[in-house]
Amino acid sequence: MLRAHGITKVFLSGGKELRVLRGVDLEVAAGESVAIVGPSGAGKSTLLHILGALDEPTEGAVYLDDVCLSRLDDARRSQIRNARFGFVFQFYHLLREFTALENVMLPALVRGHRRGVKAAKEKAAGLLDALGLSGRRSHRPGQLSGGEQQRVAIARALMNDPEVLFCDEPTGNLDHASGSQIRDLLGRFNREKNTTLVMVTHSPALAEGAGRVLNIFDGALAGPARPKA
Repeated sequence: MLRAHGITKVFLSGGKELRVLRGVDLEVAAGESVAIVGPSGAGKSTLLHILGALDEPTEGAVYLDDVCLSRLDDARRSQIRNARFGFVFQFYHLLREFTALENVMLPALVRGHRRGVKAAKEKAAGLLDALGLSGRRSHRPGQLSGGEQQRVAIARALMNDPEVLFCDEPTGNLDHASGSQIRDLLGRFNREKNTTLVMVTHSPALAEGAGRVLNIFDGALAGPARPKA
């Protein structure tokens, strides 16, 4: 479903080249759960952003169902991100002036929900209810705990029924209990909805729950992927 070939990423820093990724190759099958682990600065988040079409490689290409994402224009890549991908980040990125319900509705409104605002509102409410946030629909992010904000962010990421859910340190800013809850939620959506998961994490527990673990070091995949025992 998702394939990366020869991914290299170079940034300019102080007039010098900083090579963050060095010829990464990988494939992710539909419905798979993959964790990318490695030390800080190894290139994990950069790789995730390139796989999710949030950034472009300096060299190499990413294919979604054999469509080369880097050959598409910005508008088409944006459409794919909105319709087929979902994103969950460490720091939530919720809009502070909007309620939890309004934050979750946003991807559908951007896409143009075919059944209108009322249907989008009903679906968003259903997602919040399913994530245990029925009593928090009208709360703004500042009125929610970190774990609650992350659950709102997950509901938002799932609003358009994405085929691939990209998670960048989704439990990294949470306490142990909240992190465990988020880990269980992600695993449940992978199993029950067959949503493909690609996660970057420092959490051994989150990585252990993935079907496959990829180790990255100094911008390259280090050794073979470790399948779940």
